Parts: sequence; C-alpha cells; structure tokens
Amino acid sequence: MTDQIALPFAWPAEEDERDFIISDANEAAVRHLEHWSLWPVMATILTGPRKSGRSLLGRIFAAKTGGRFIDEAEDQDEERLFHAWNAAQADRKPLLLAADLPPAKWRIRLPDLRSRLLASPIVAIEEPDEKLMGALIEKLIQARGLAARPEVVRYVQLRIERSYIAIGRIVDALDEAALARRRPITLPVAREALATMGVTEDTYRLL
Repeated sequence: MTDQIALPFAWPAEEDERDFIISDANEAAVRHLEHWSLWPVMATILTGPRKSGRSLLGRIFAAKTGGRFIDEAEDQDEERLFHAWNAAQADRKPLLLAADLPPAKWRIRLPDLRSRLLASPIVAIEEPDEKLMGALIEKLIQARGLAARPEVVRYVQLRIERSYIAIGRIVDALDEAALARRRPITLPVAREALATMGVTEDTYRLL
C-alpha cells in the first residue's frame, strides 16, 4: 500500500508532513512512533537508508510529541547521547535516534550508553517497494516543475535499482535530459537519462 502521508498522530497535518509517503517500506516504523507512550523505555532507534525520509519523519515526530530527535546518531558525541537518553526517561518525553545501522553495529566506547541503546526498541525503514518507488519518482519530478506520464515513470523505475539513492539519481538525470532537449519527459528523454546512469535499453529489473 502507498498513500500520501496521513500520519496517525492525533494532530492536524503540517505542510512538511505532506512530503512523507507511507508505504509497506515504512509503515511499521510509523505505527511504532504513533504508540510512543507504550515504549518500554522512552527511546527508540530508527534505522534506514539515506534519503529514505527518516530525517523528515524524525522531525515530524519530535514536533508532534514534544520529544527530541537526533539524526546520524552513530556519529554523535557519546556523552550527549547518554545524557539525552537519561533525560528522556526522567522527563517522560520520547527520544528518537536515527542511524544507518542498529546500535549493536556502532563503535560505542561507553558501556553505560551501549547497555541503554541495546535496551531500546529498534524500527527500520526498508528500501522502497515498487509502489513507493513510482510515487517518489513522480513526486520528485513534480517538485522540479516537470511532469511525466505514468508509463514513463514505470519505464524508468523498472530499470533502476530499488533504492532511494537511485531514485534521486534518475530524477536528476531526467531533469537534466529534459532541460537539454527543452521538452517534456518522454520515453526518448527517459532513455537518454538512463544512459547517463549506465543503464541500457535492455536493462530490466526483476520484481
């Protein structure tokens, strides 16, 4: 399933929430954040690929709950994380830490921080499913002031790897190809854009 964001928090949607699209790739993480009051500790680790919307989701979560969001947590000062985790428990305000990988794979020097992070729930945003890929490609194209017919979007999404990075790259390439040709994003423009990424006409990604 893929929907324009209707985050289940019981508040009106803000403008930036409309930029987040819920699908099977991230729904479990969204539902977990919805029920933050039931967390066993007032902290959760959110993992997921870069460009997956995890930072946007974290900012929305912090704004809605009054909690705190720390991005790229694995690269932050350990004392800062330690005190933030303890403060979340004392204040009963949720702490959300976003990272590429779960804490077990971080290089943590402070034993007390490691034990706290390993006791915290972990939720993940997965690589995009097919419907999310199509929705993101279309949305990013529209954000450039361009348009592409559904069959063109489908054509390119079946020929790139299933990743958020690849989605960003193909939209950049489509934008550049359309600008160079001074025409809408058509199949010939899409083929040219794919060629700049090293993708040939014969390439077809199996679902």
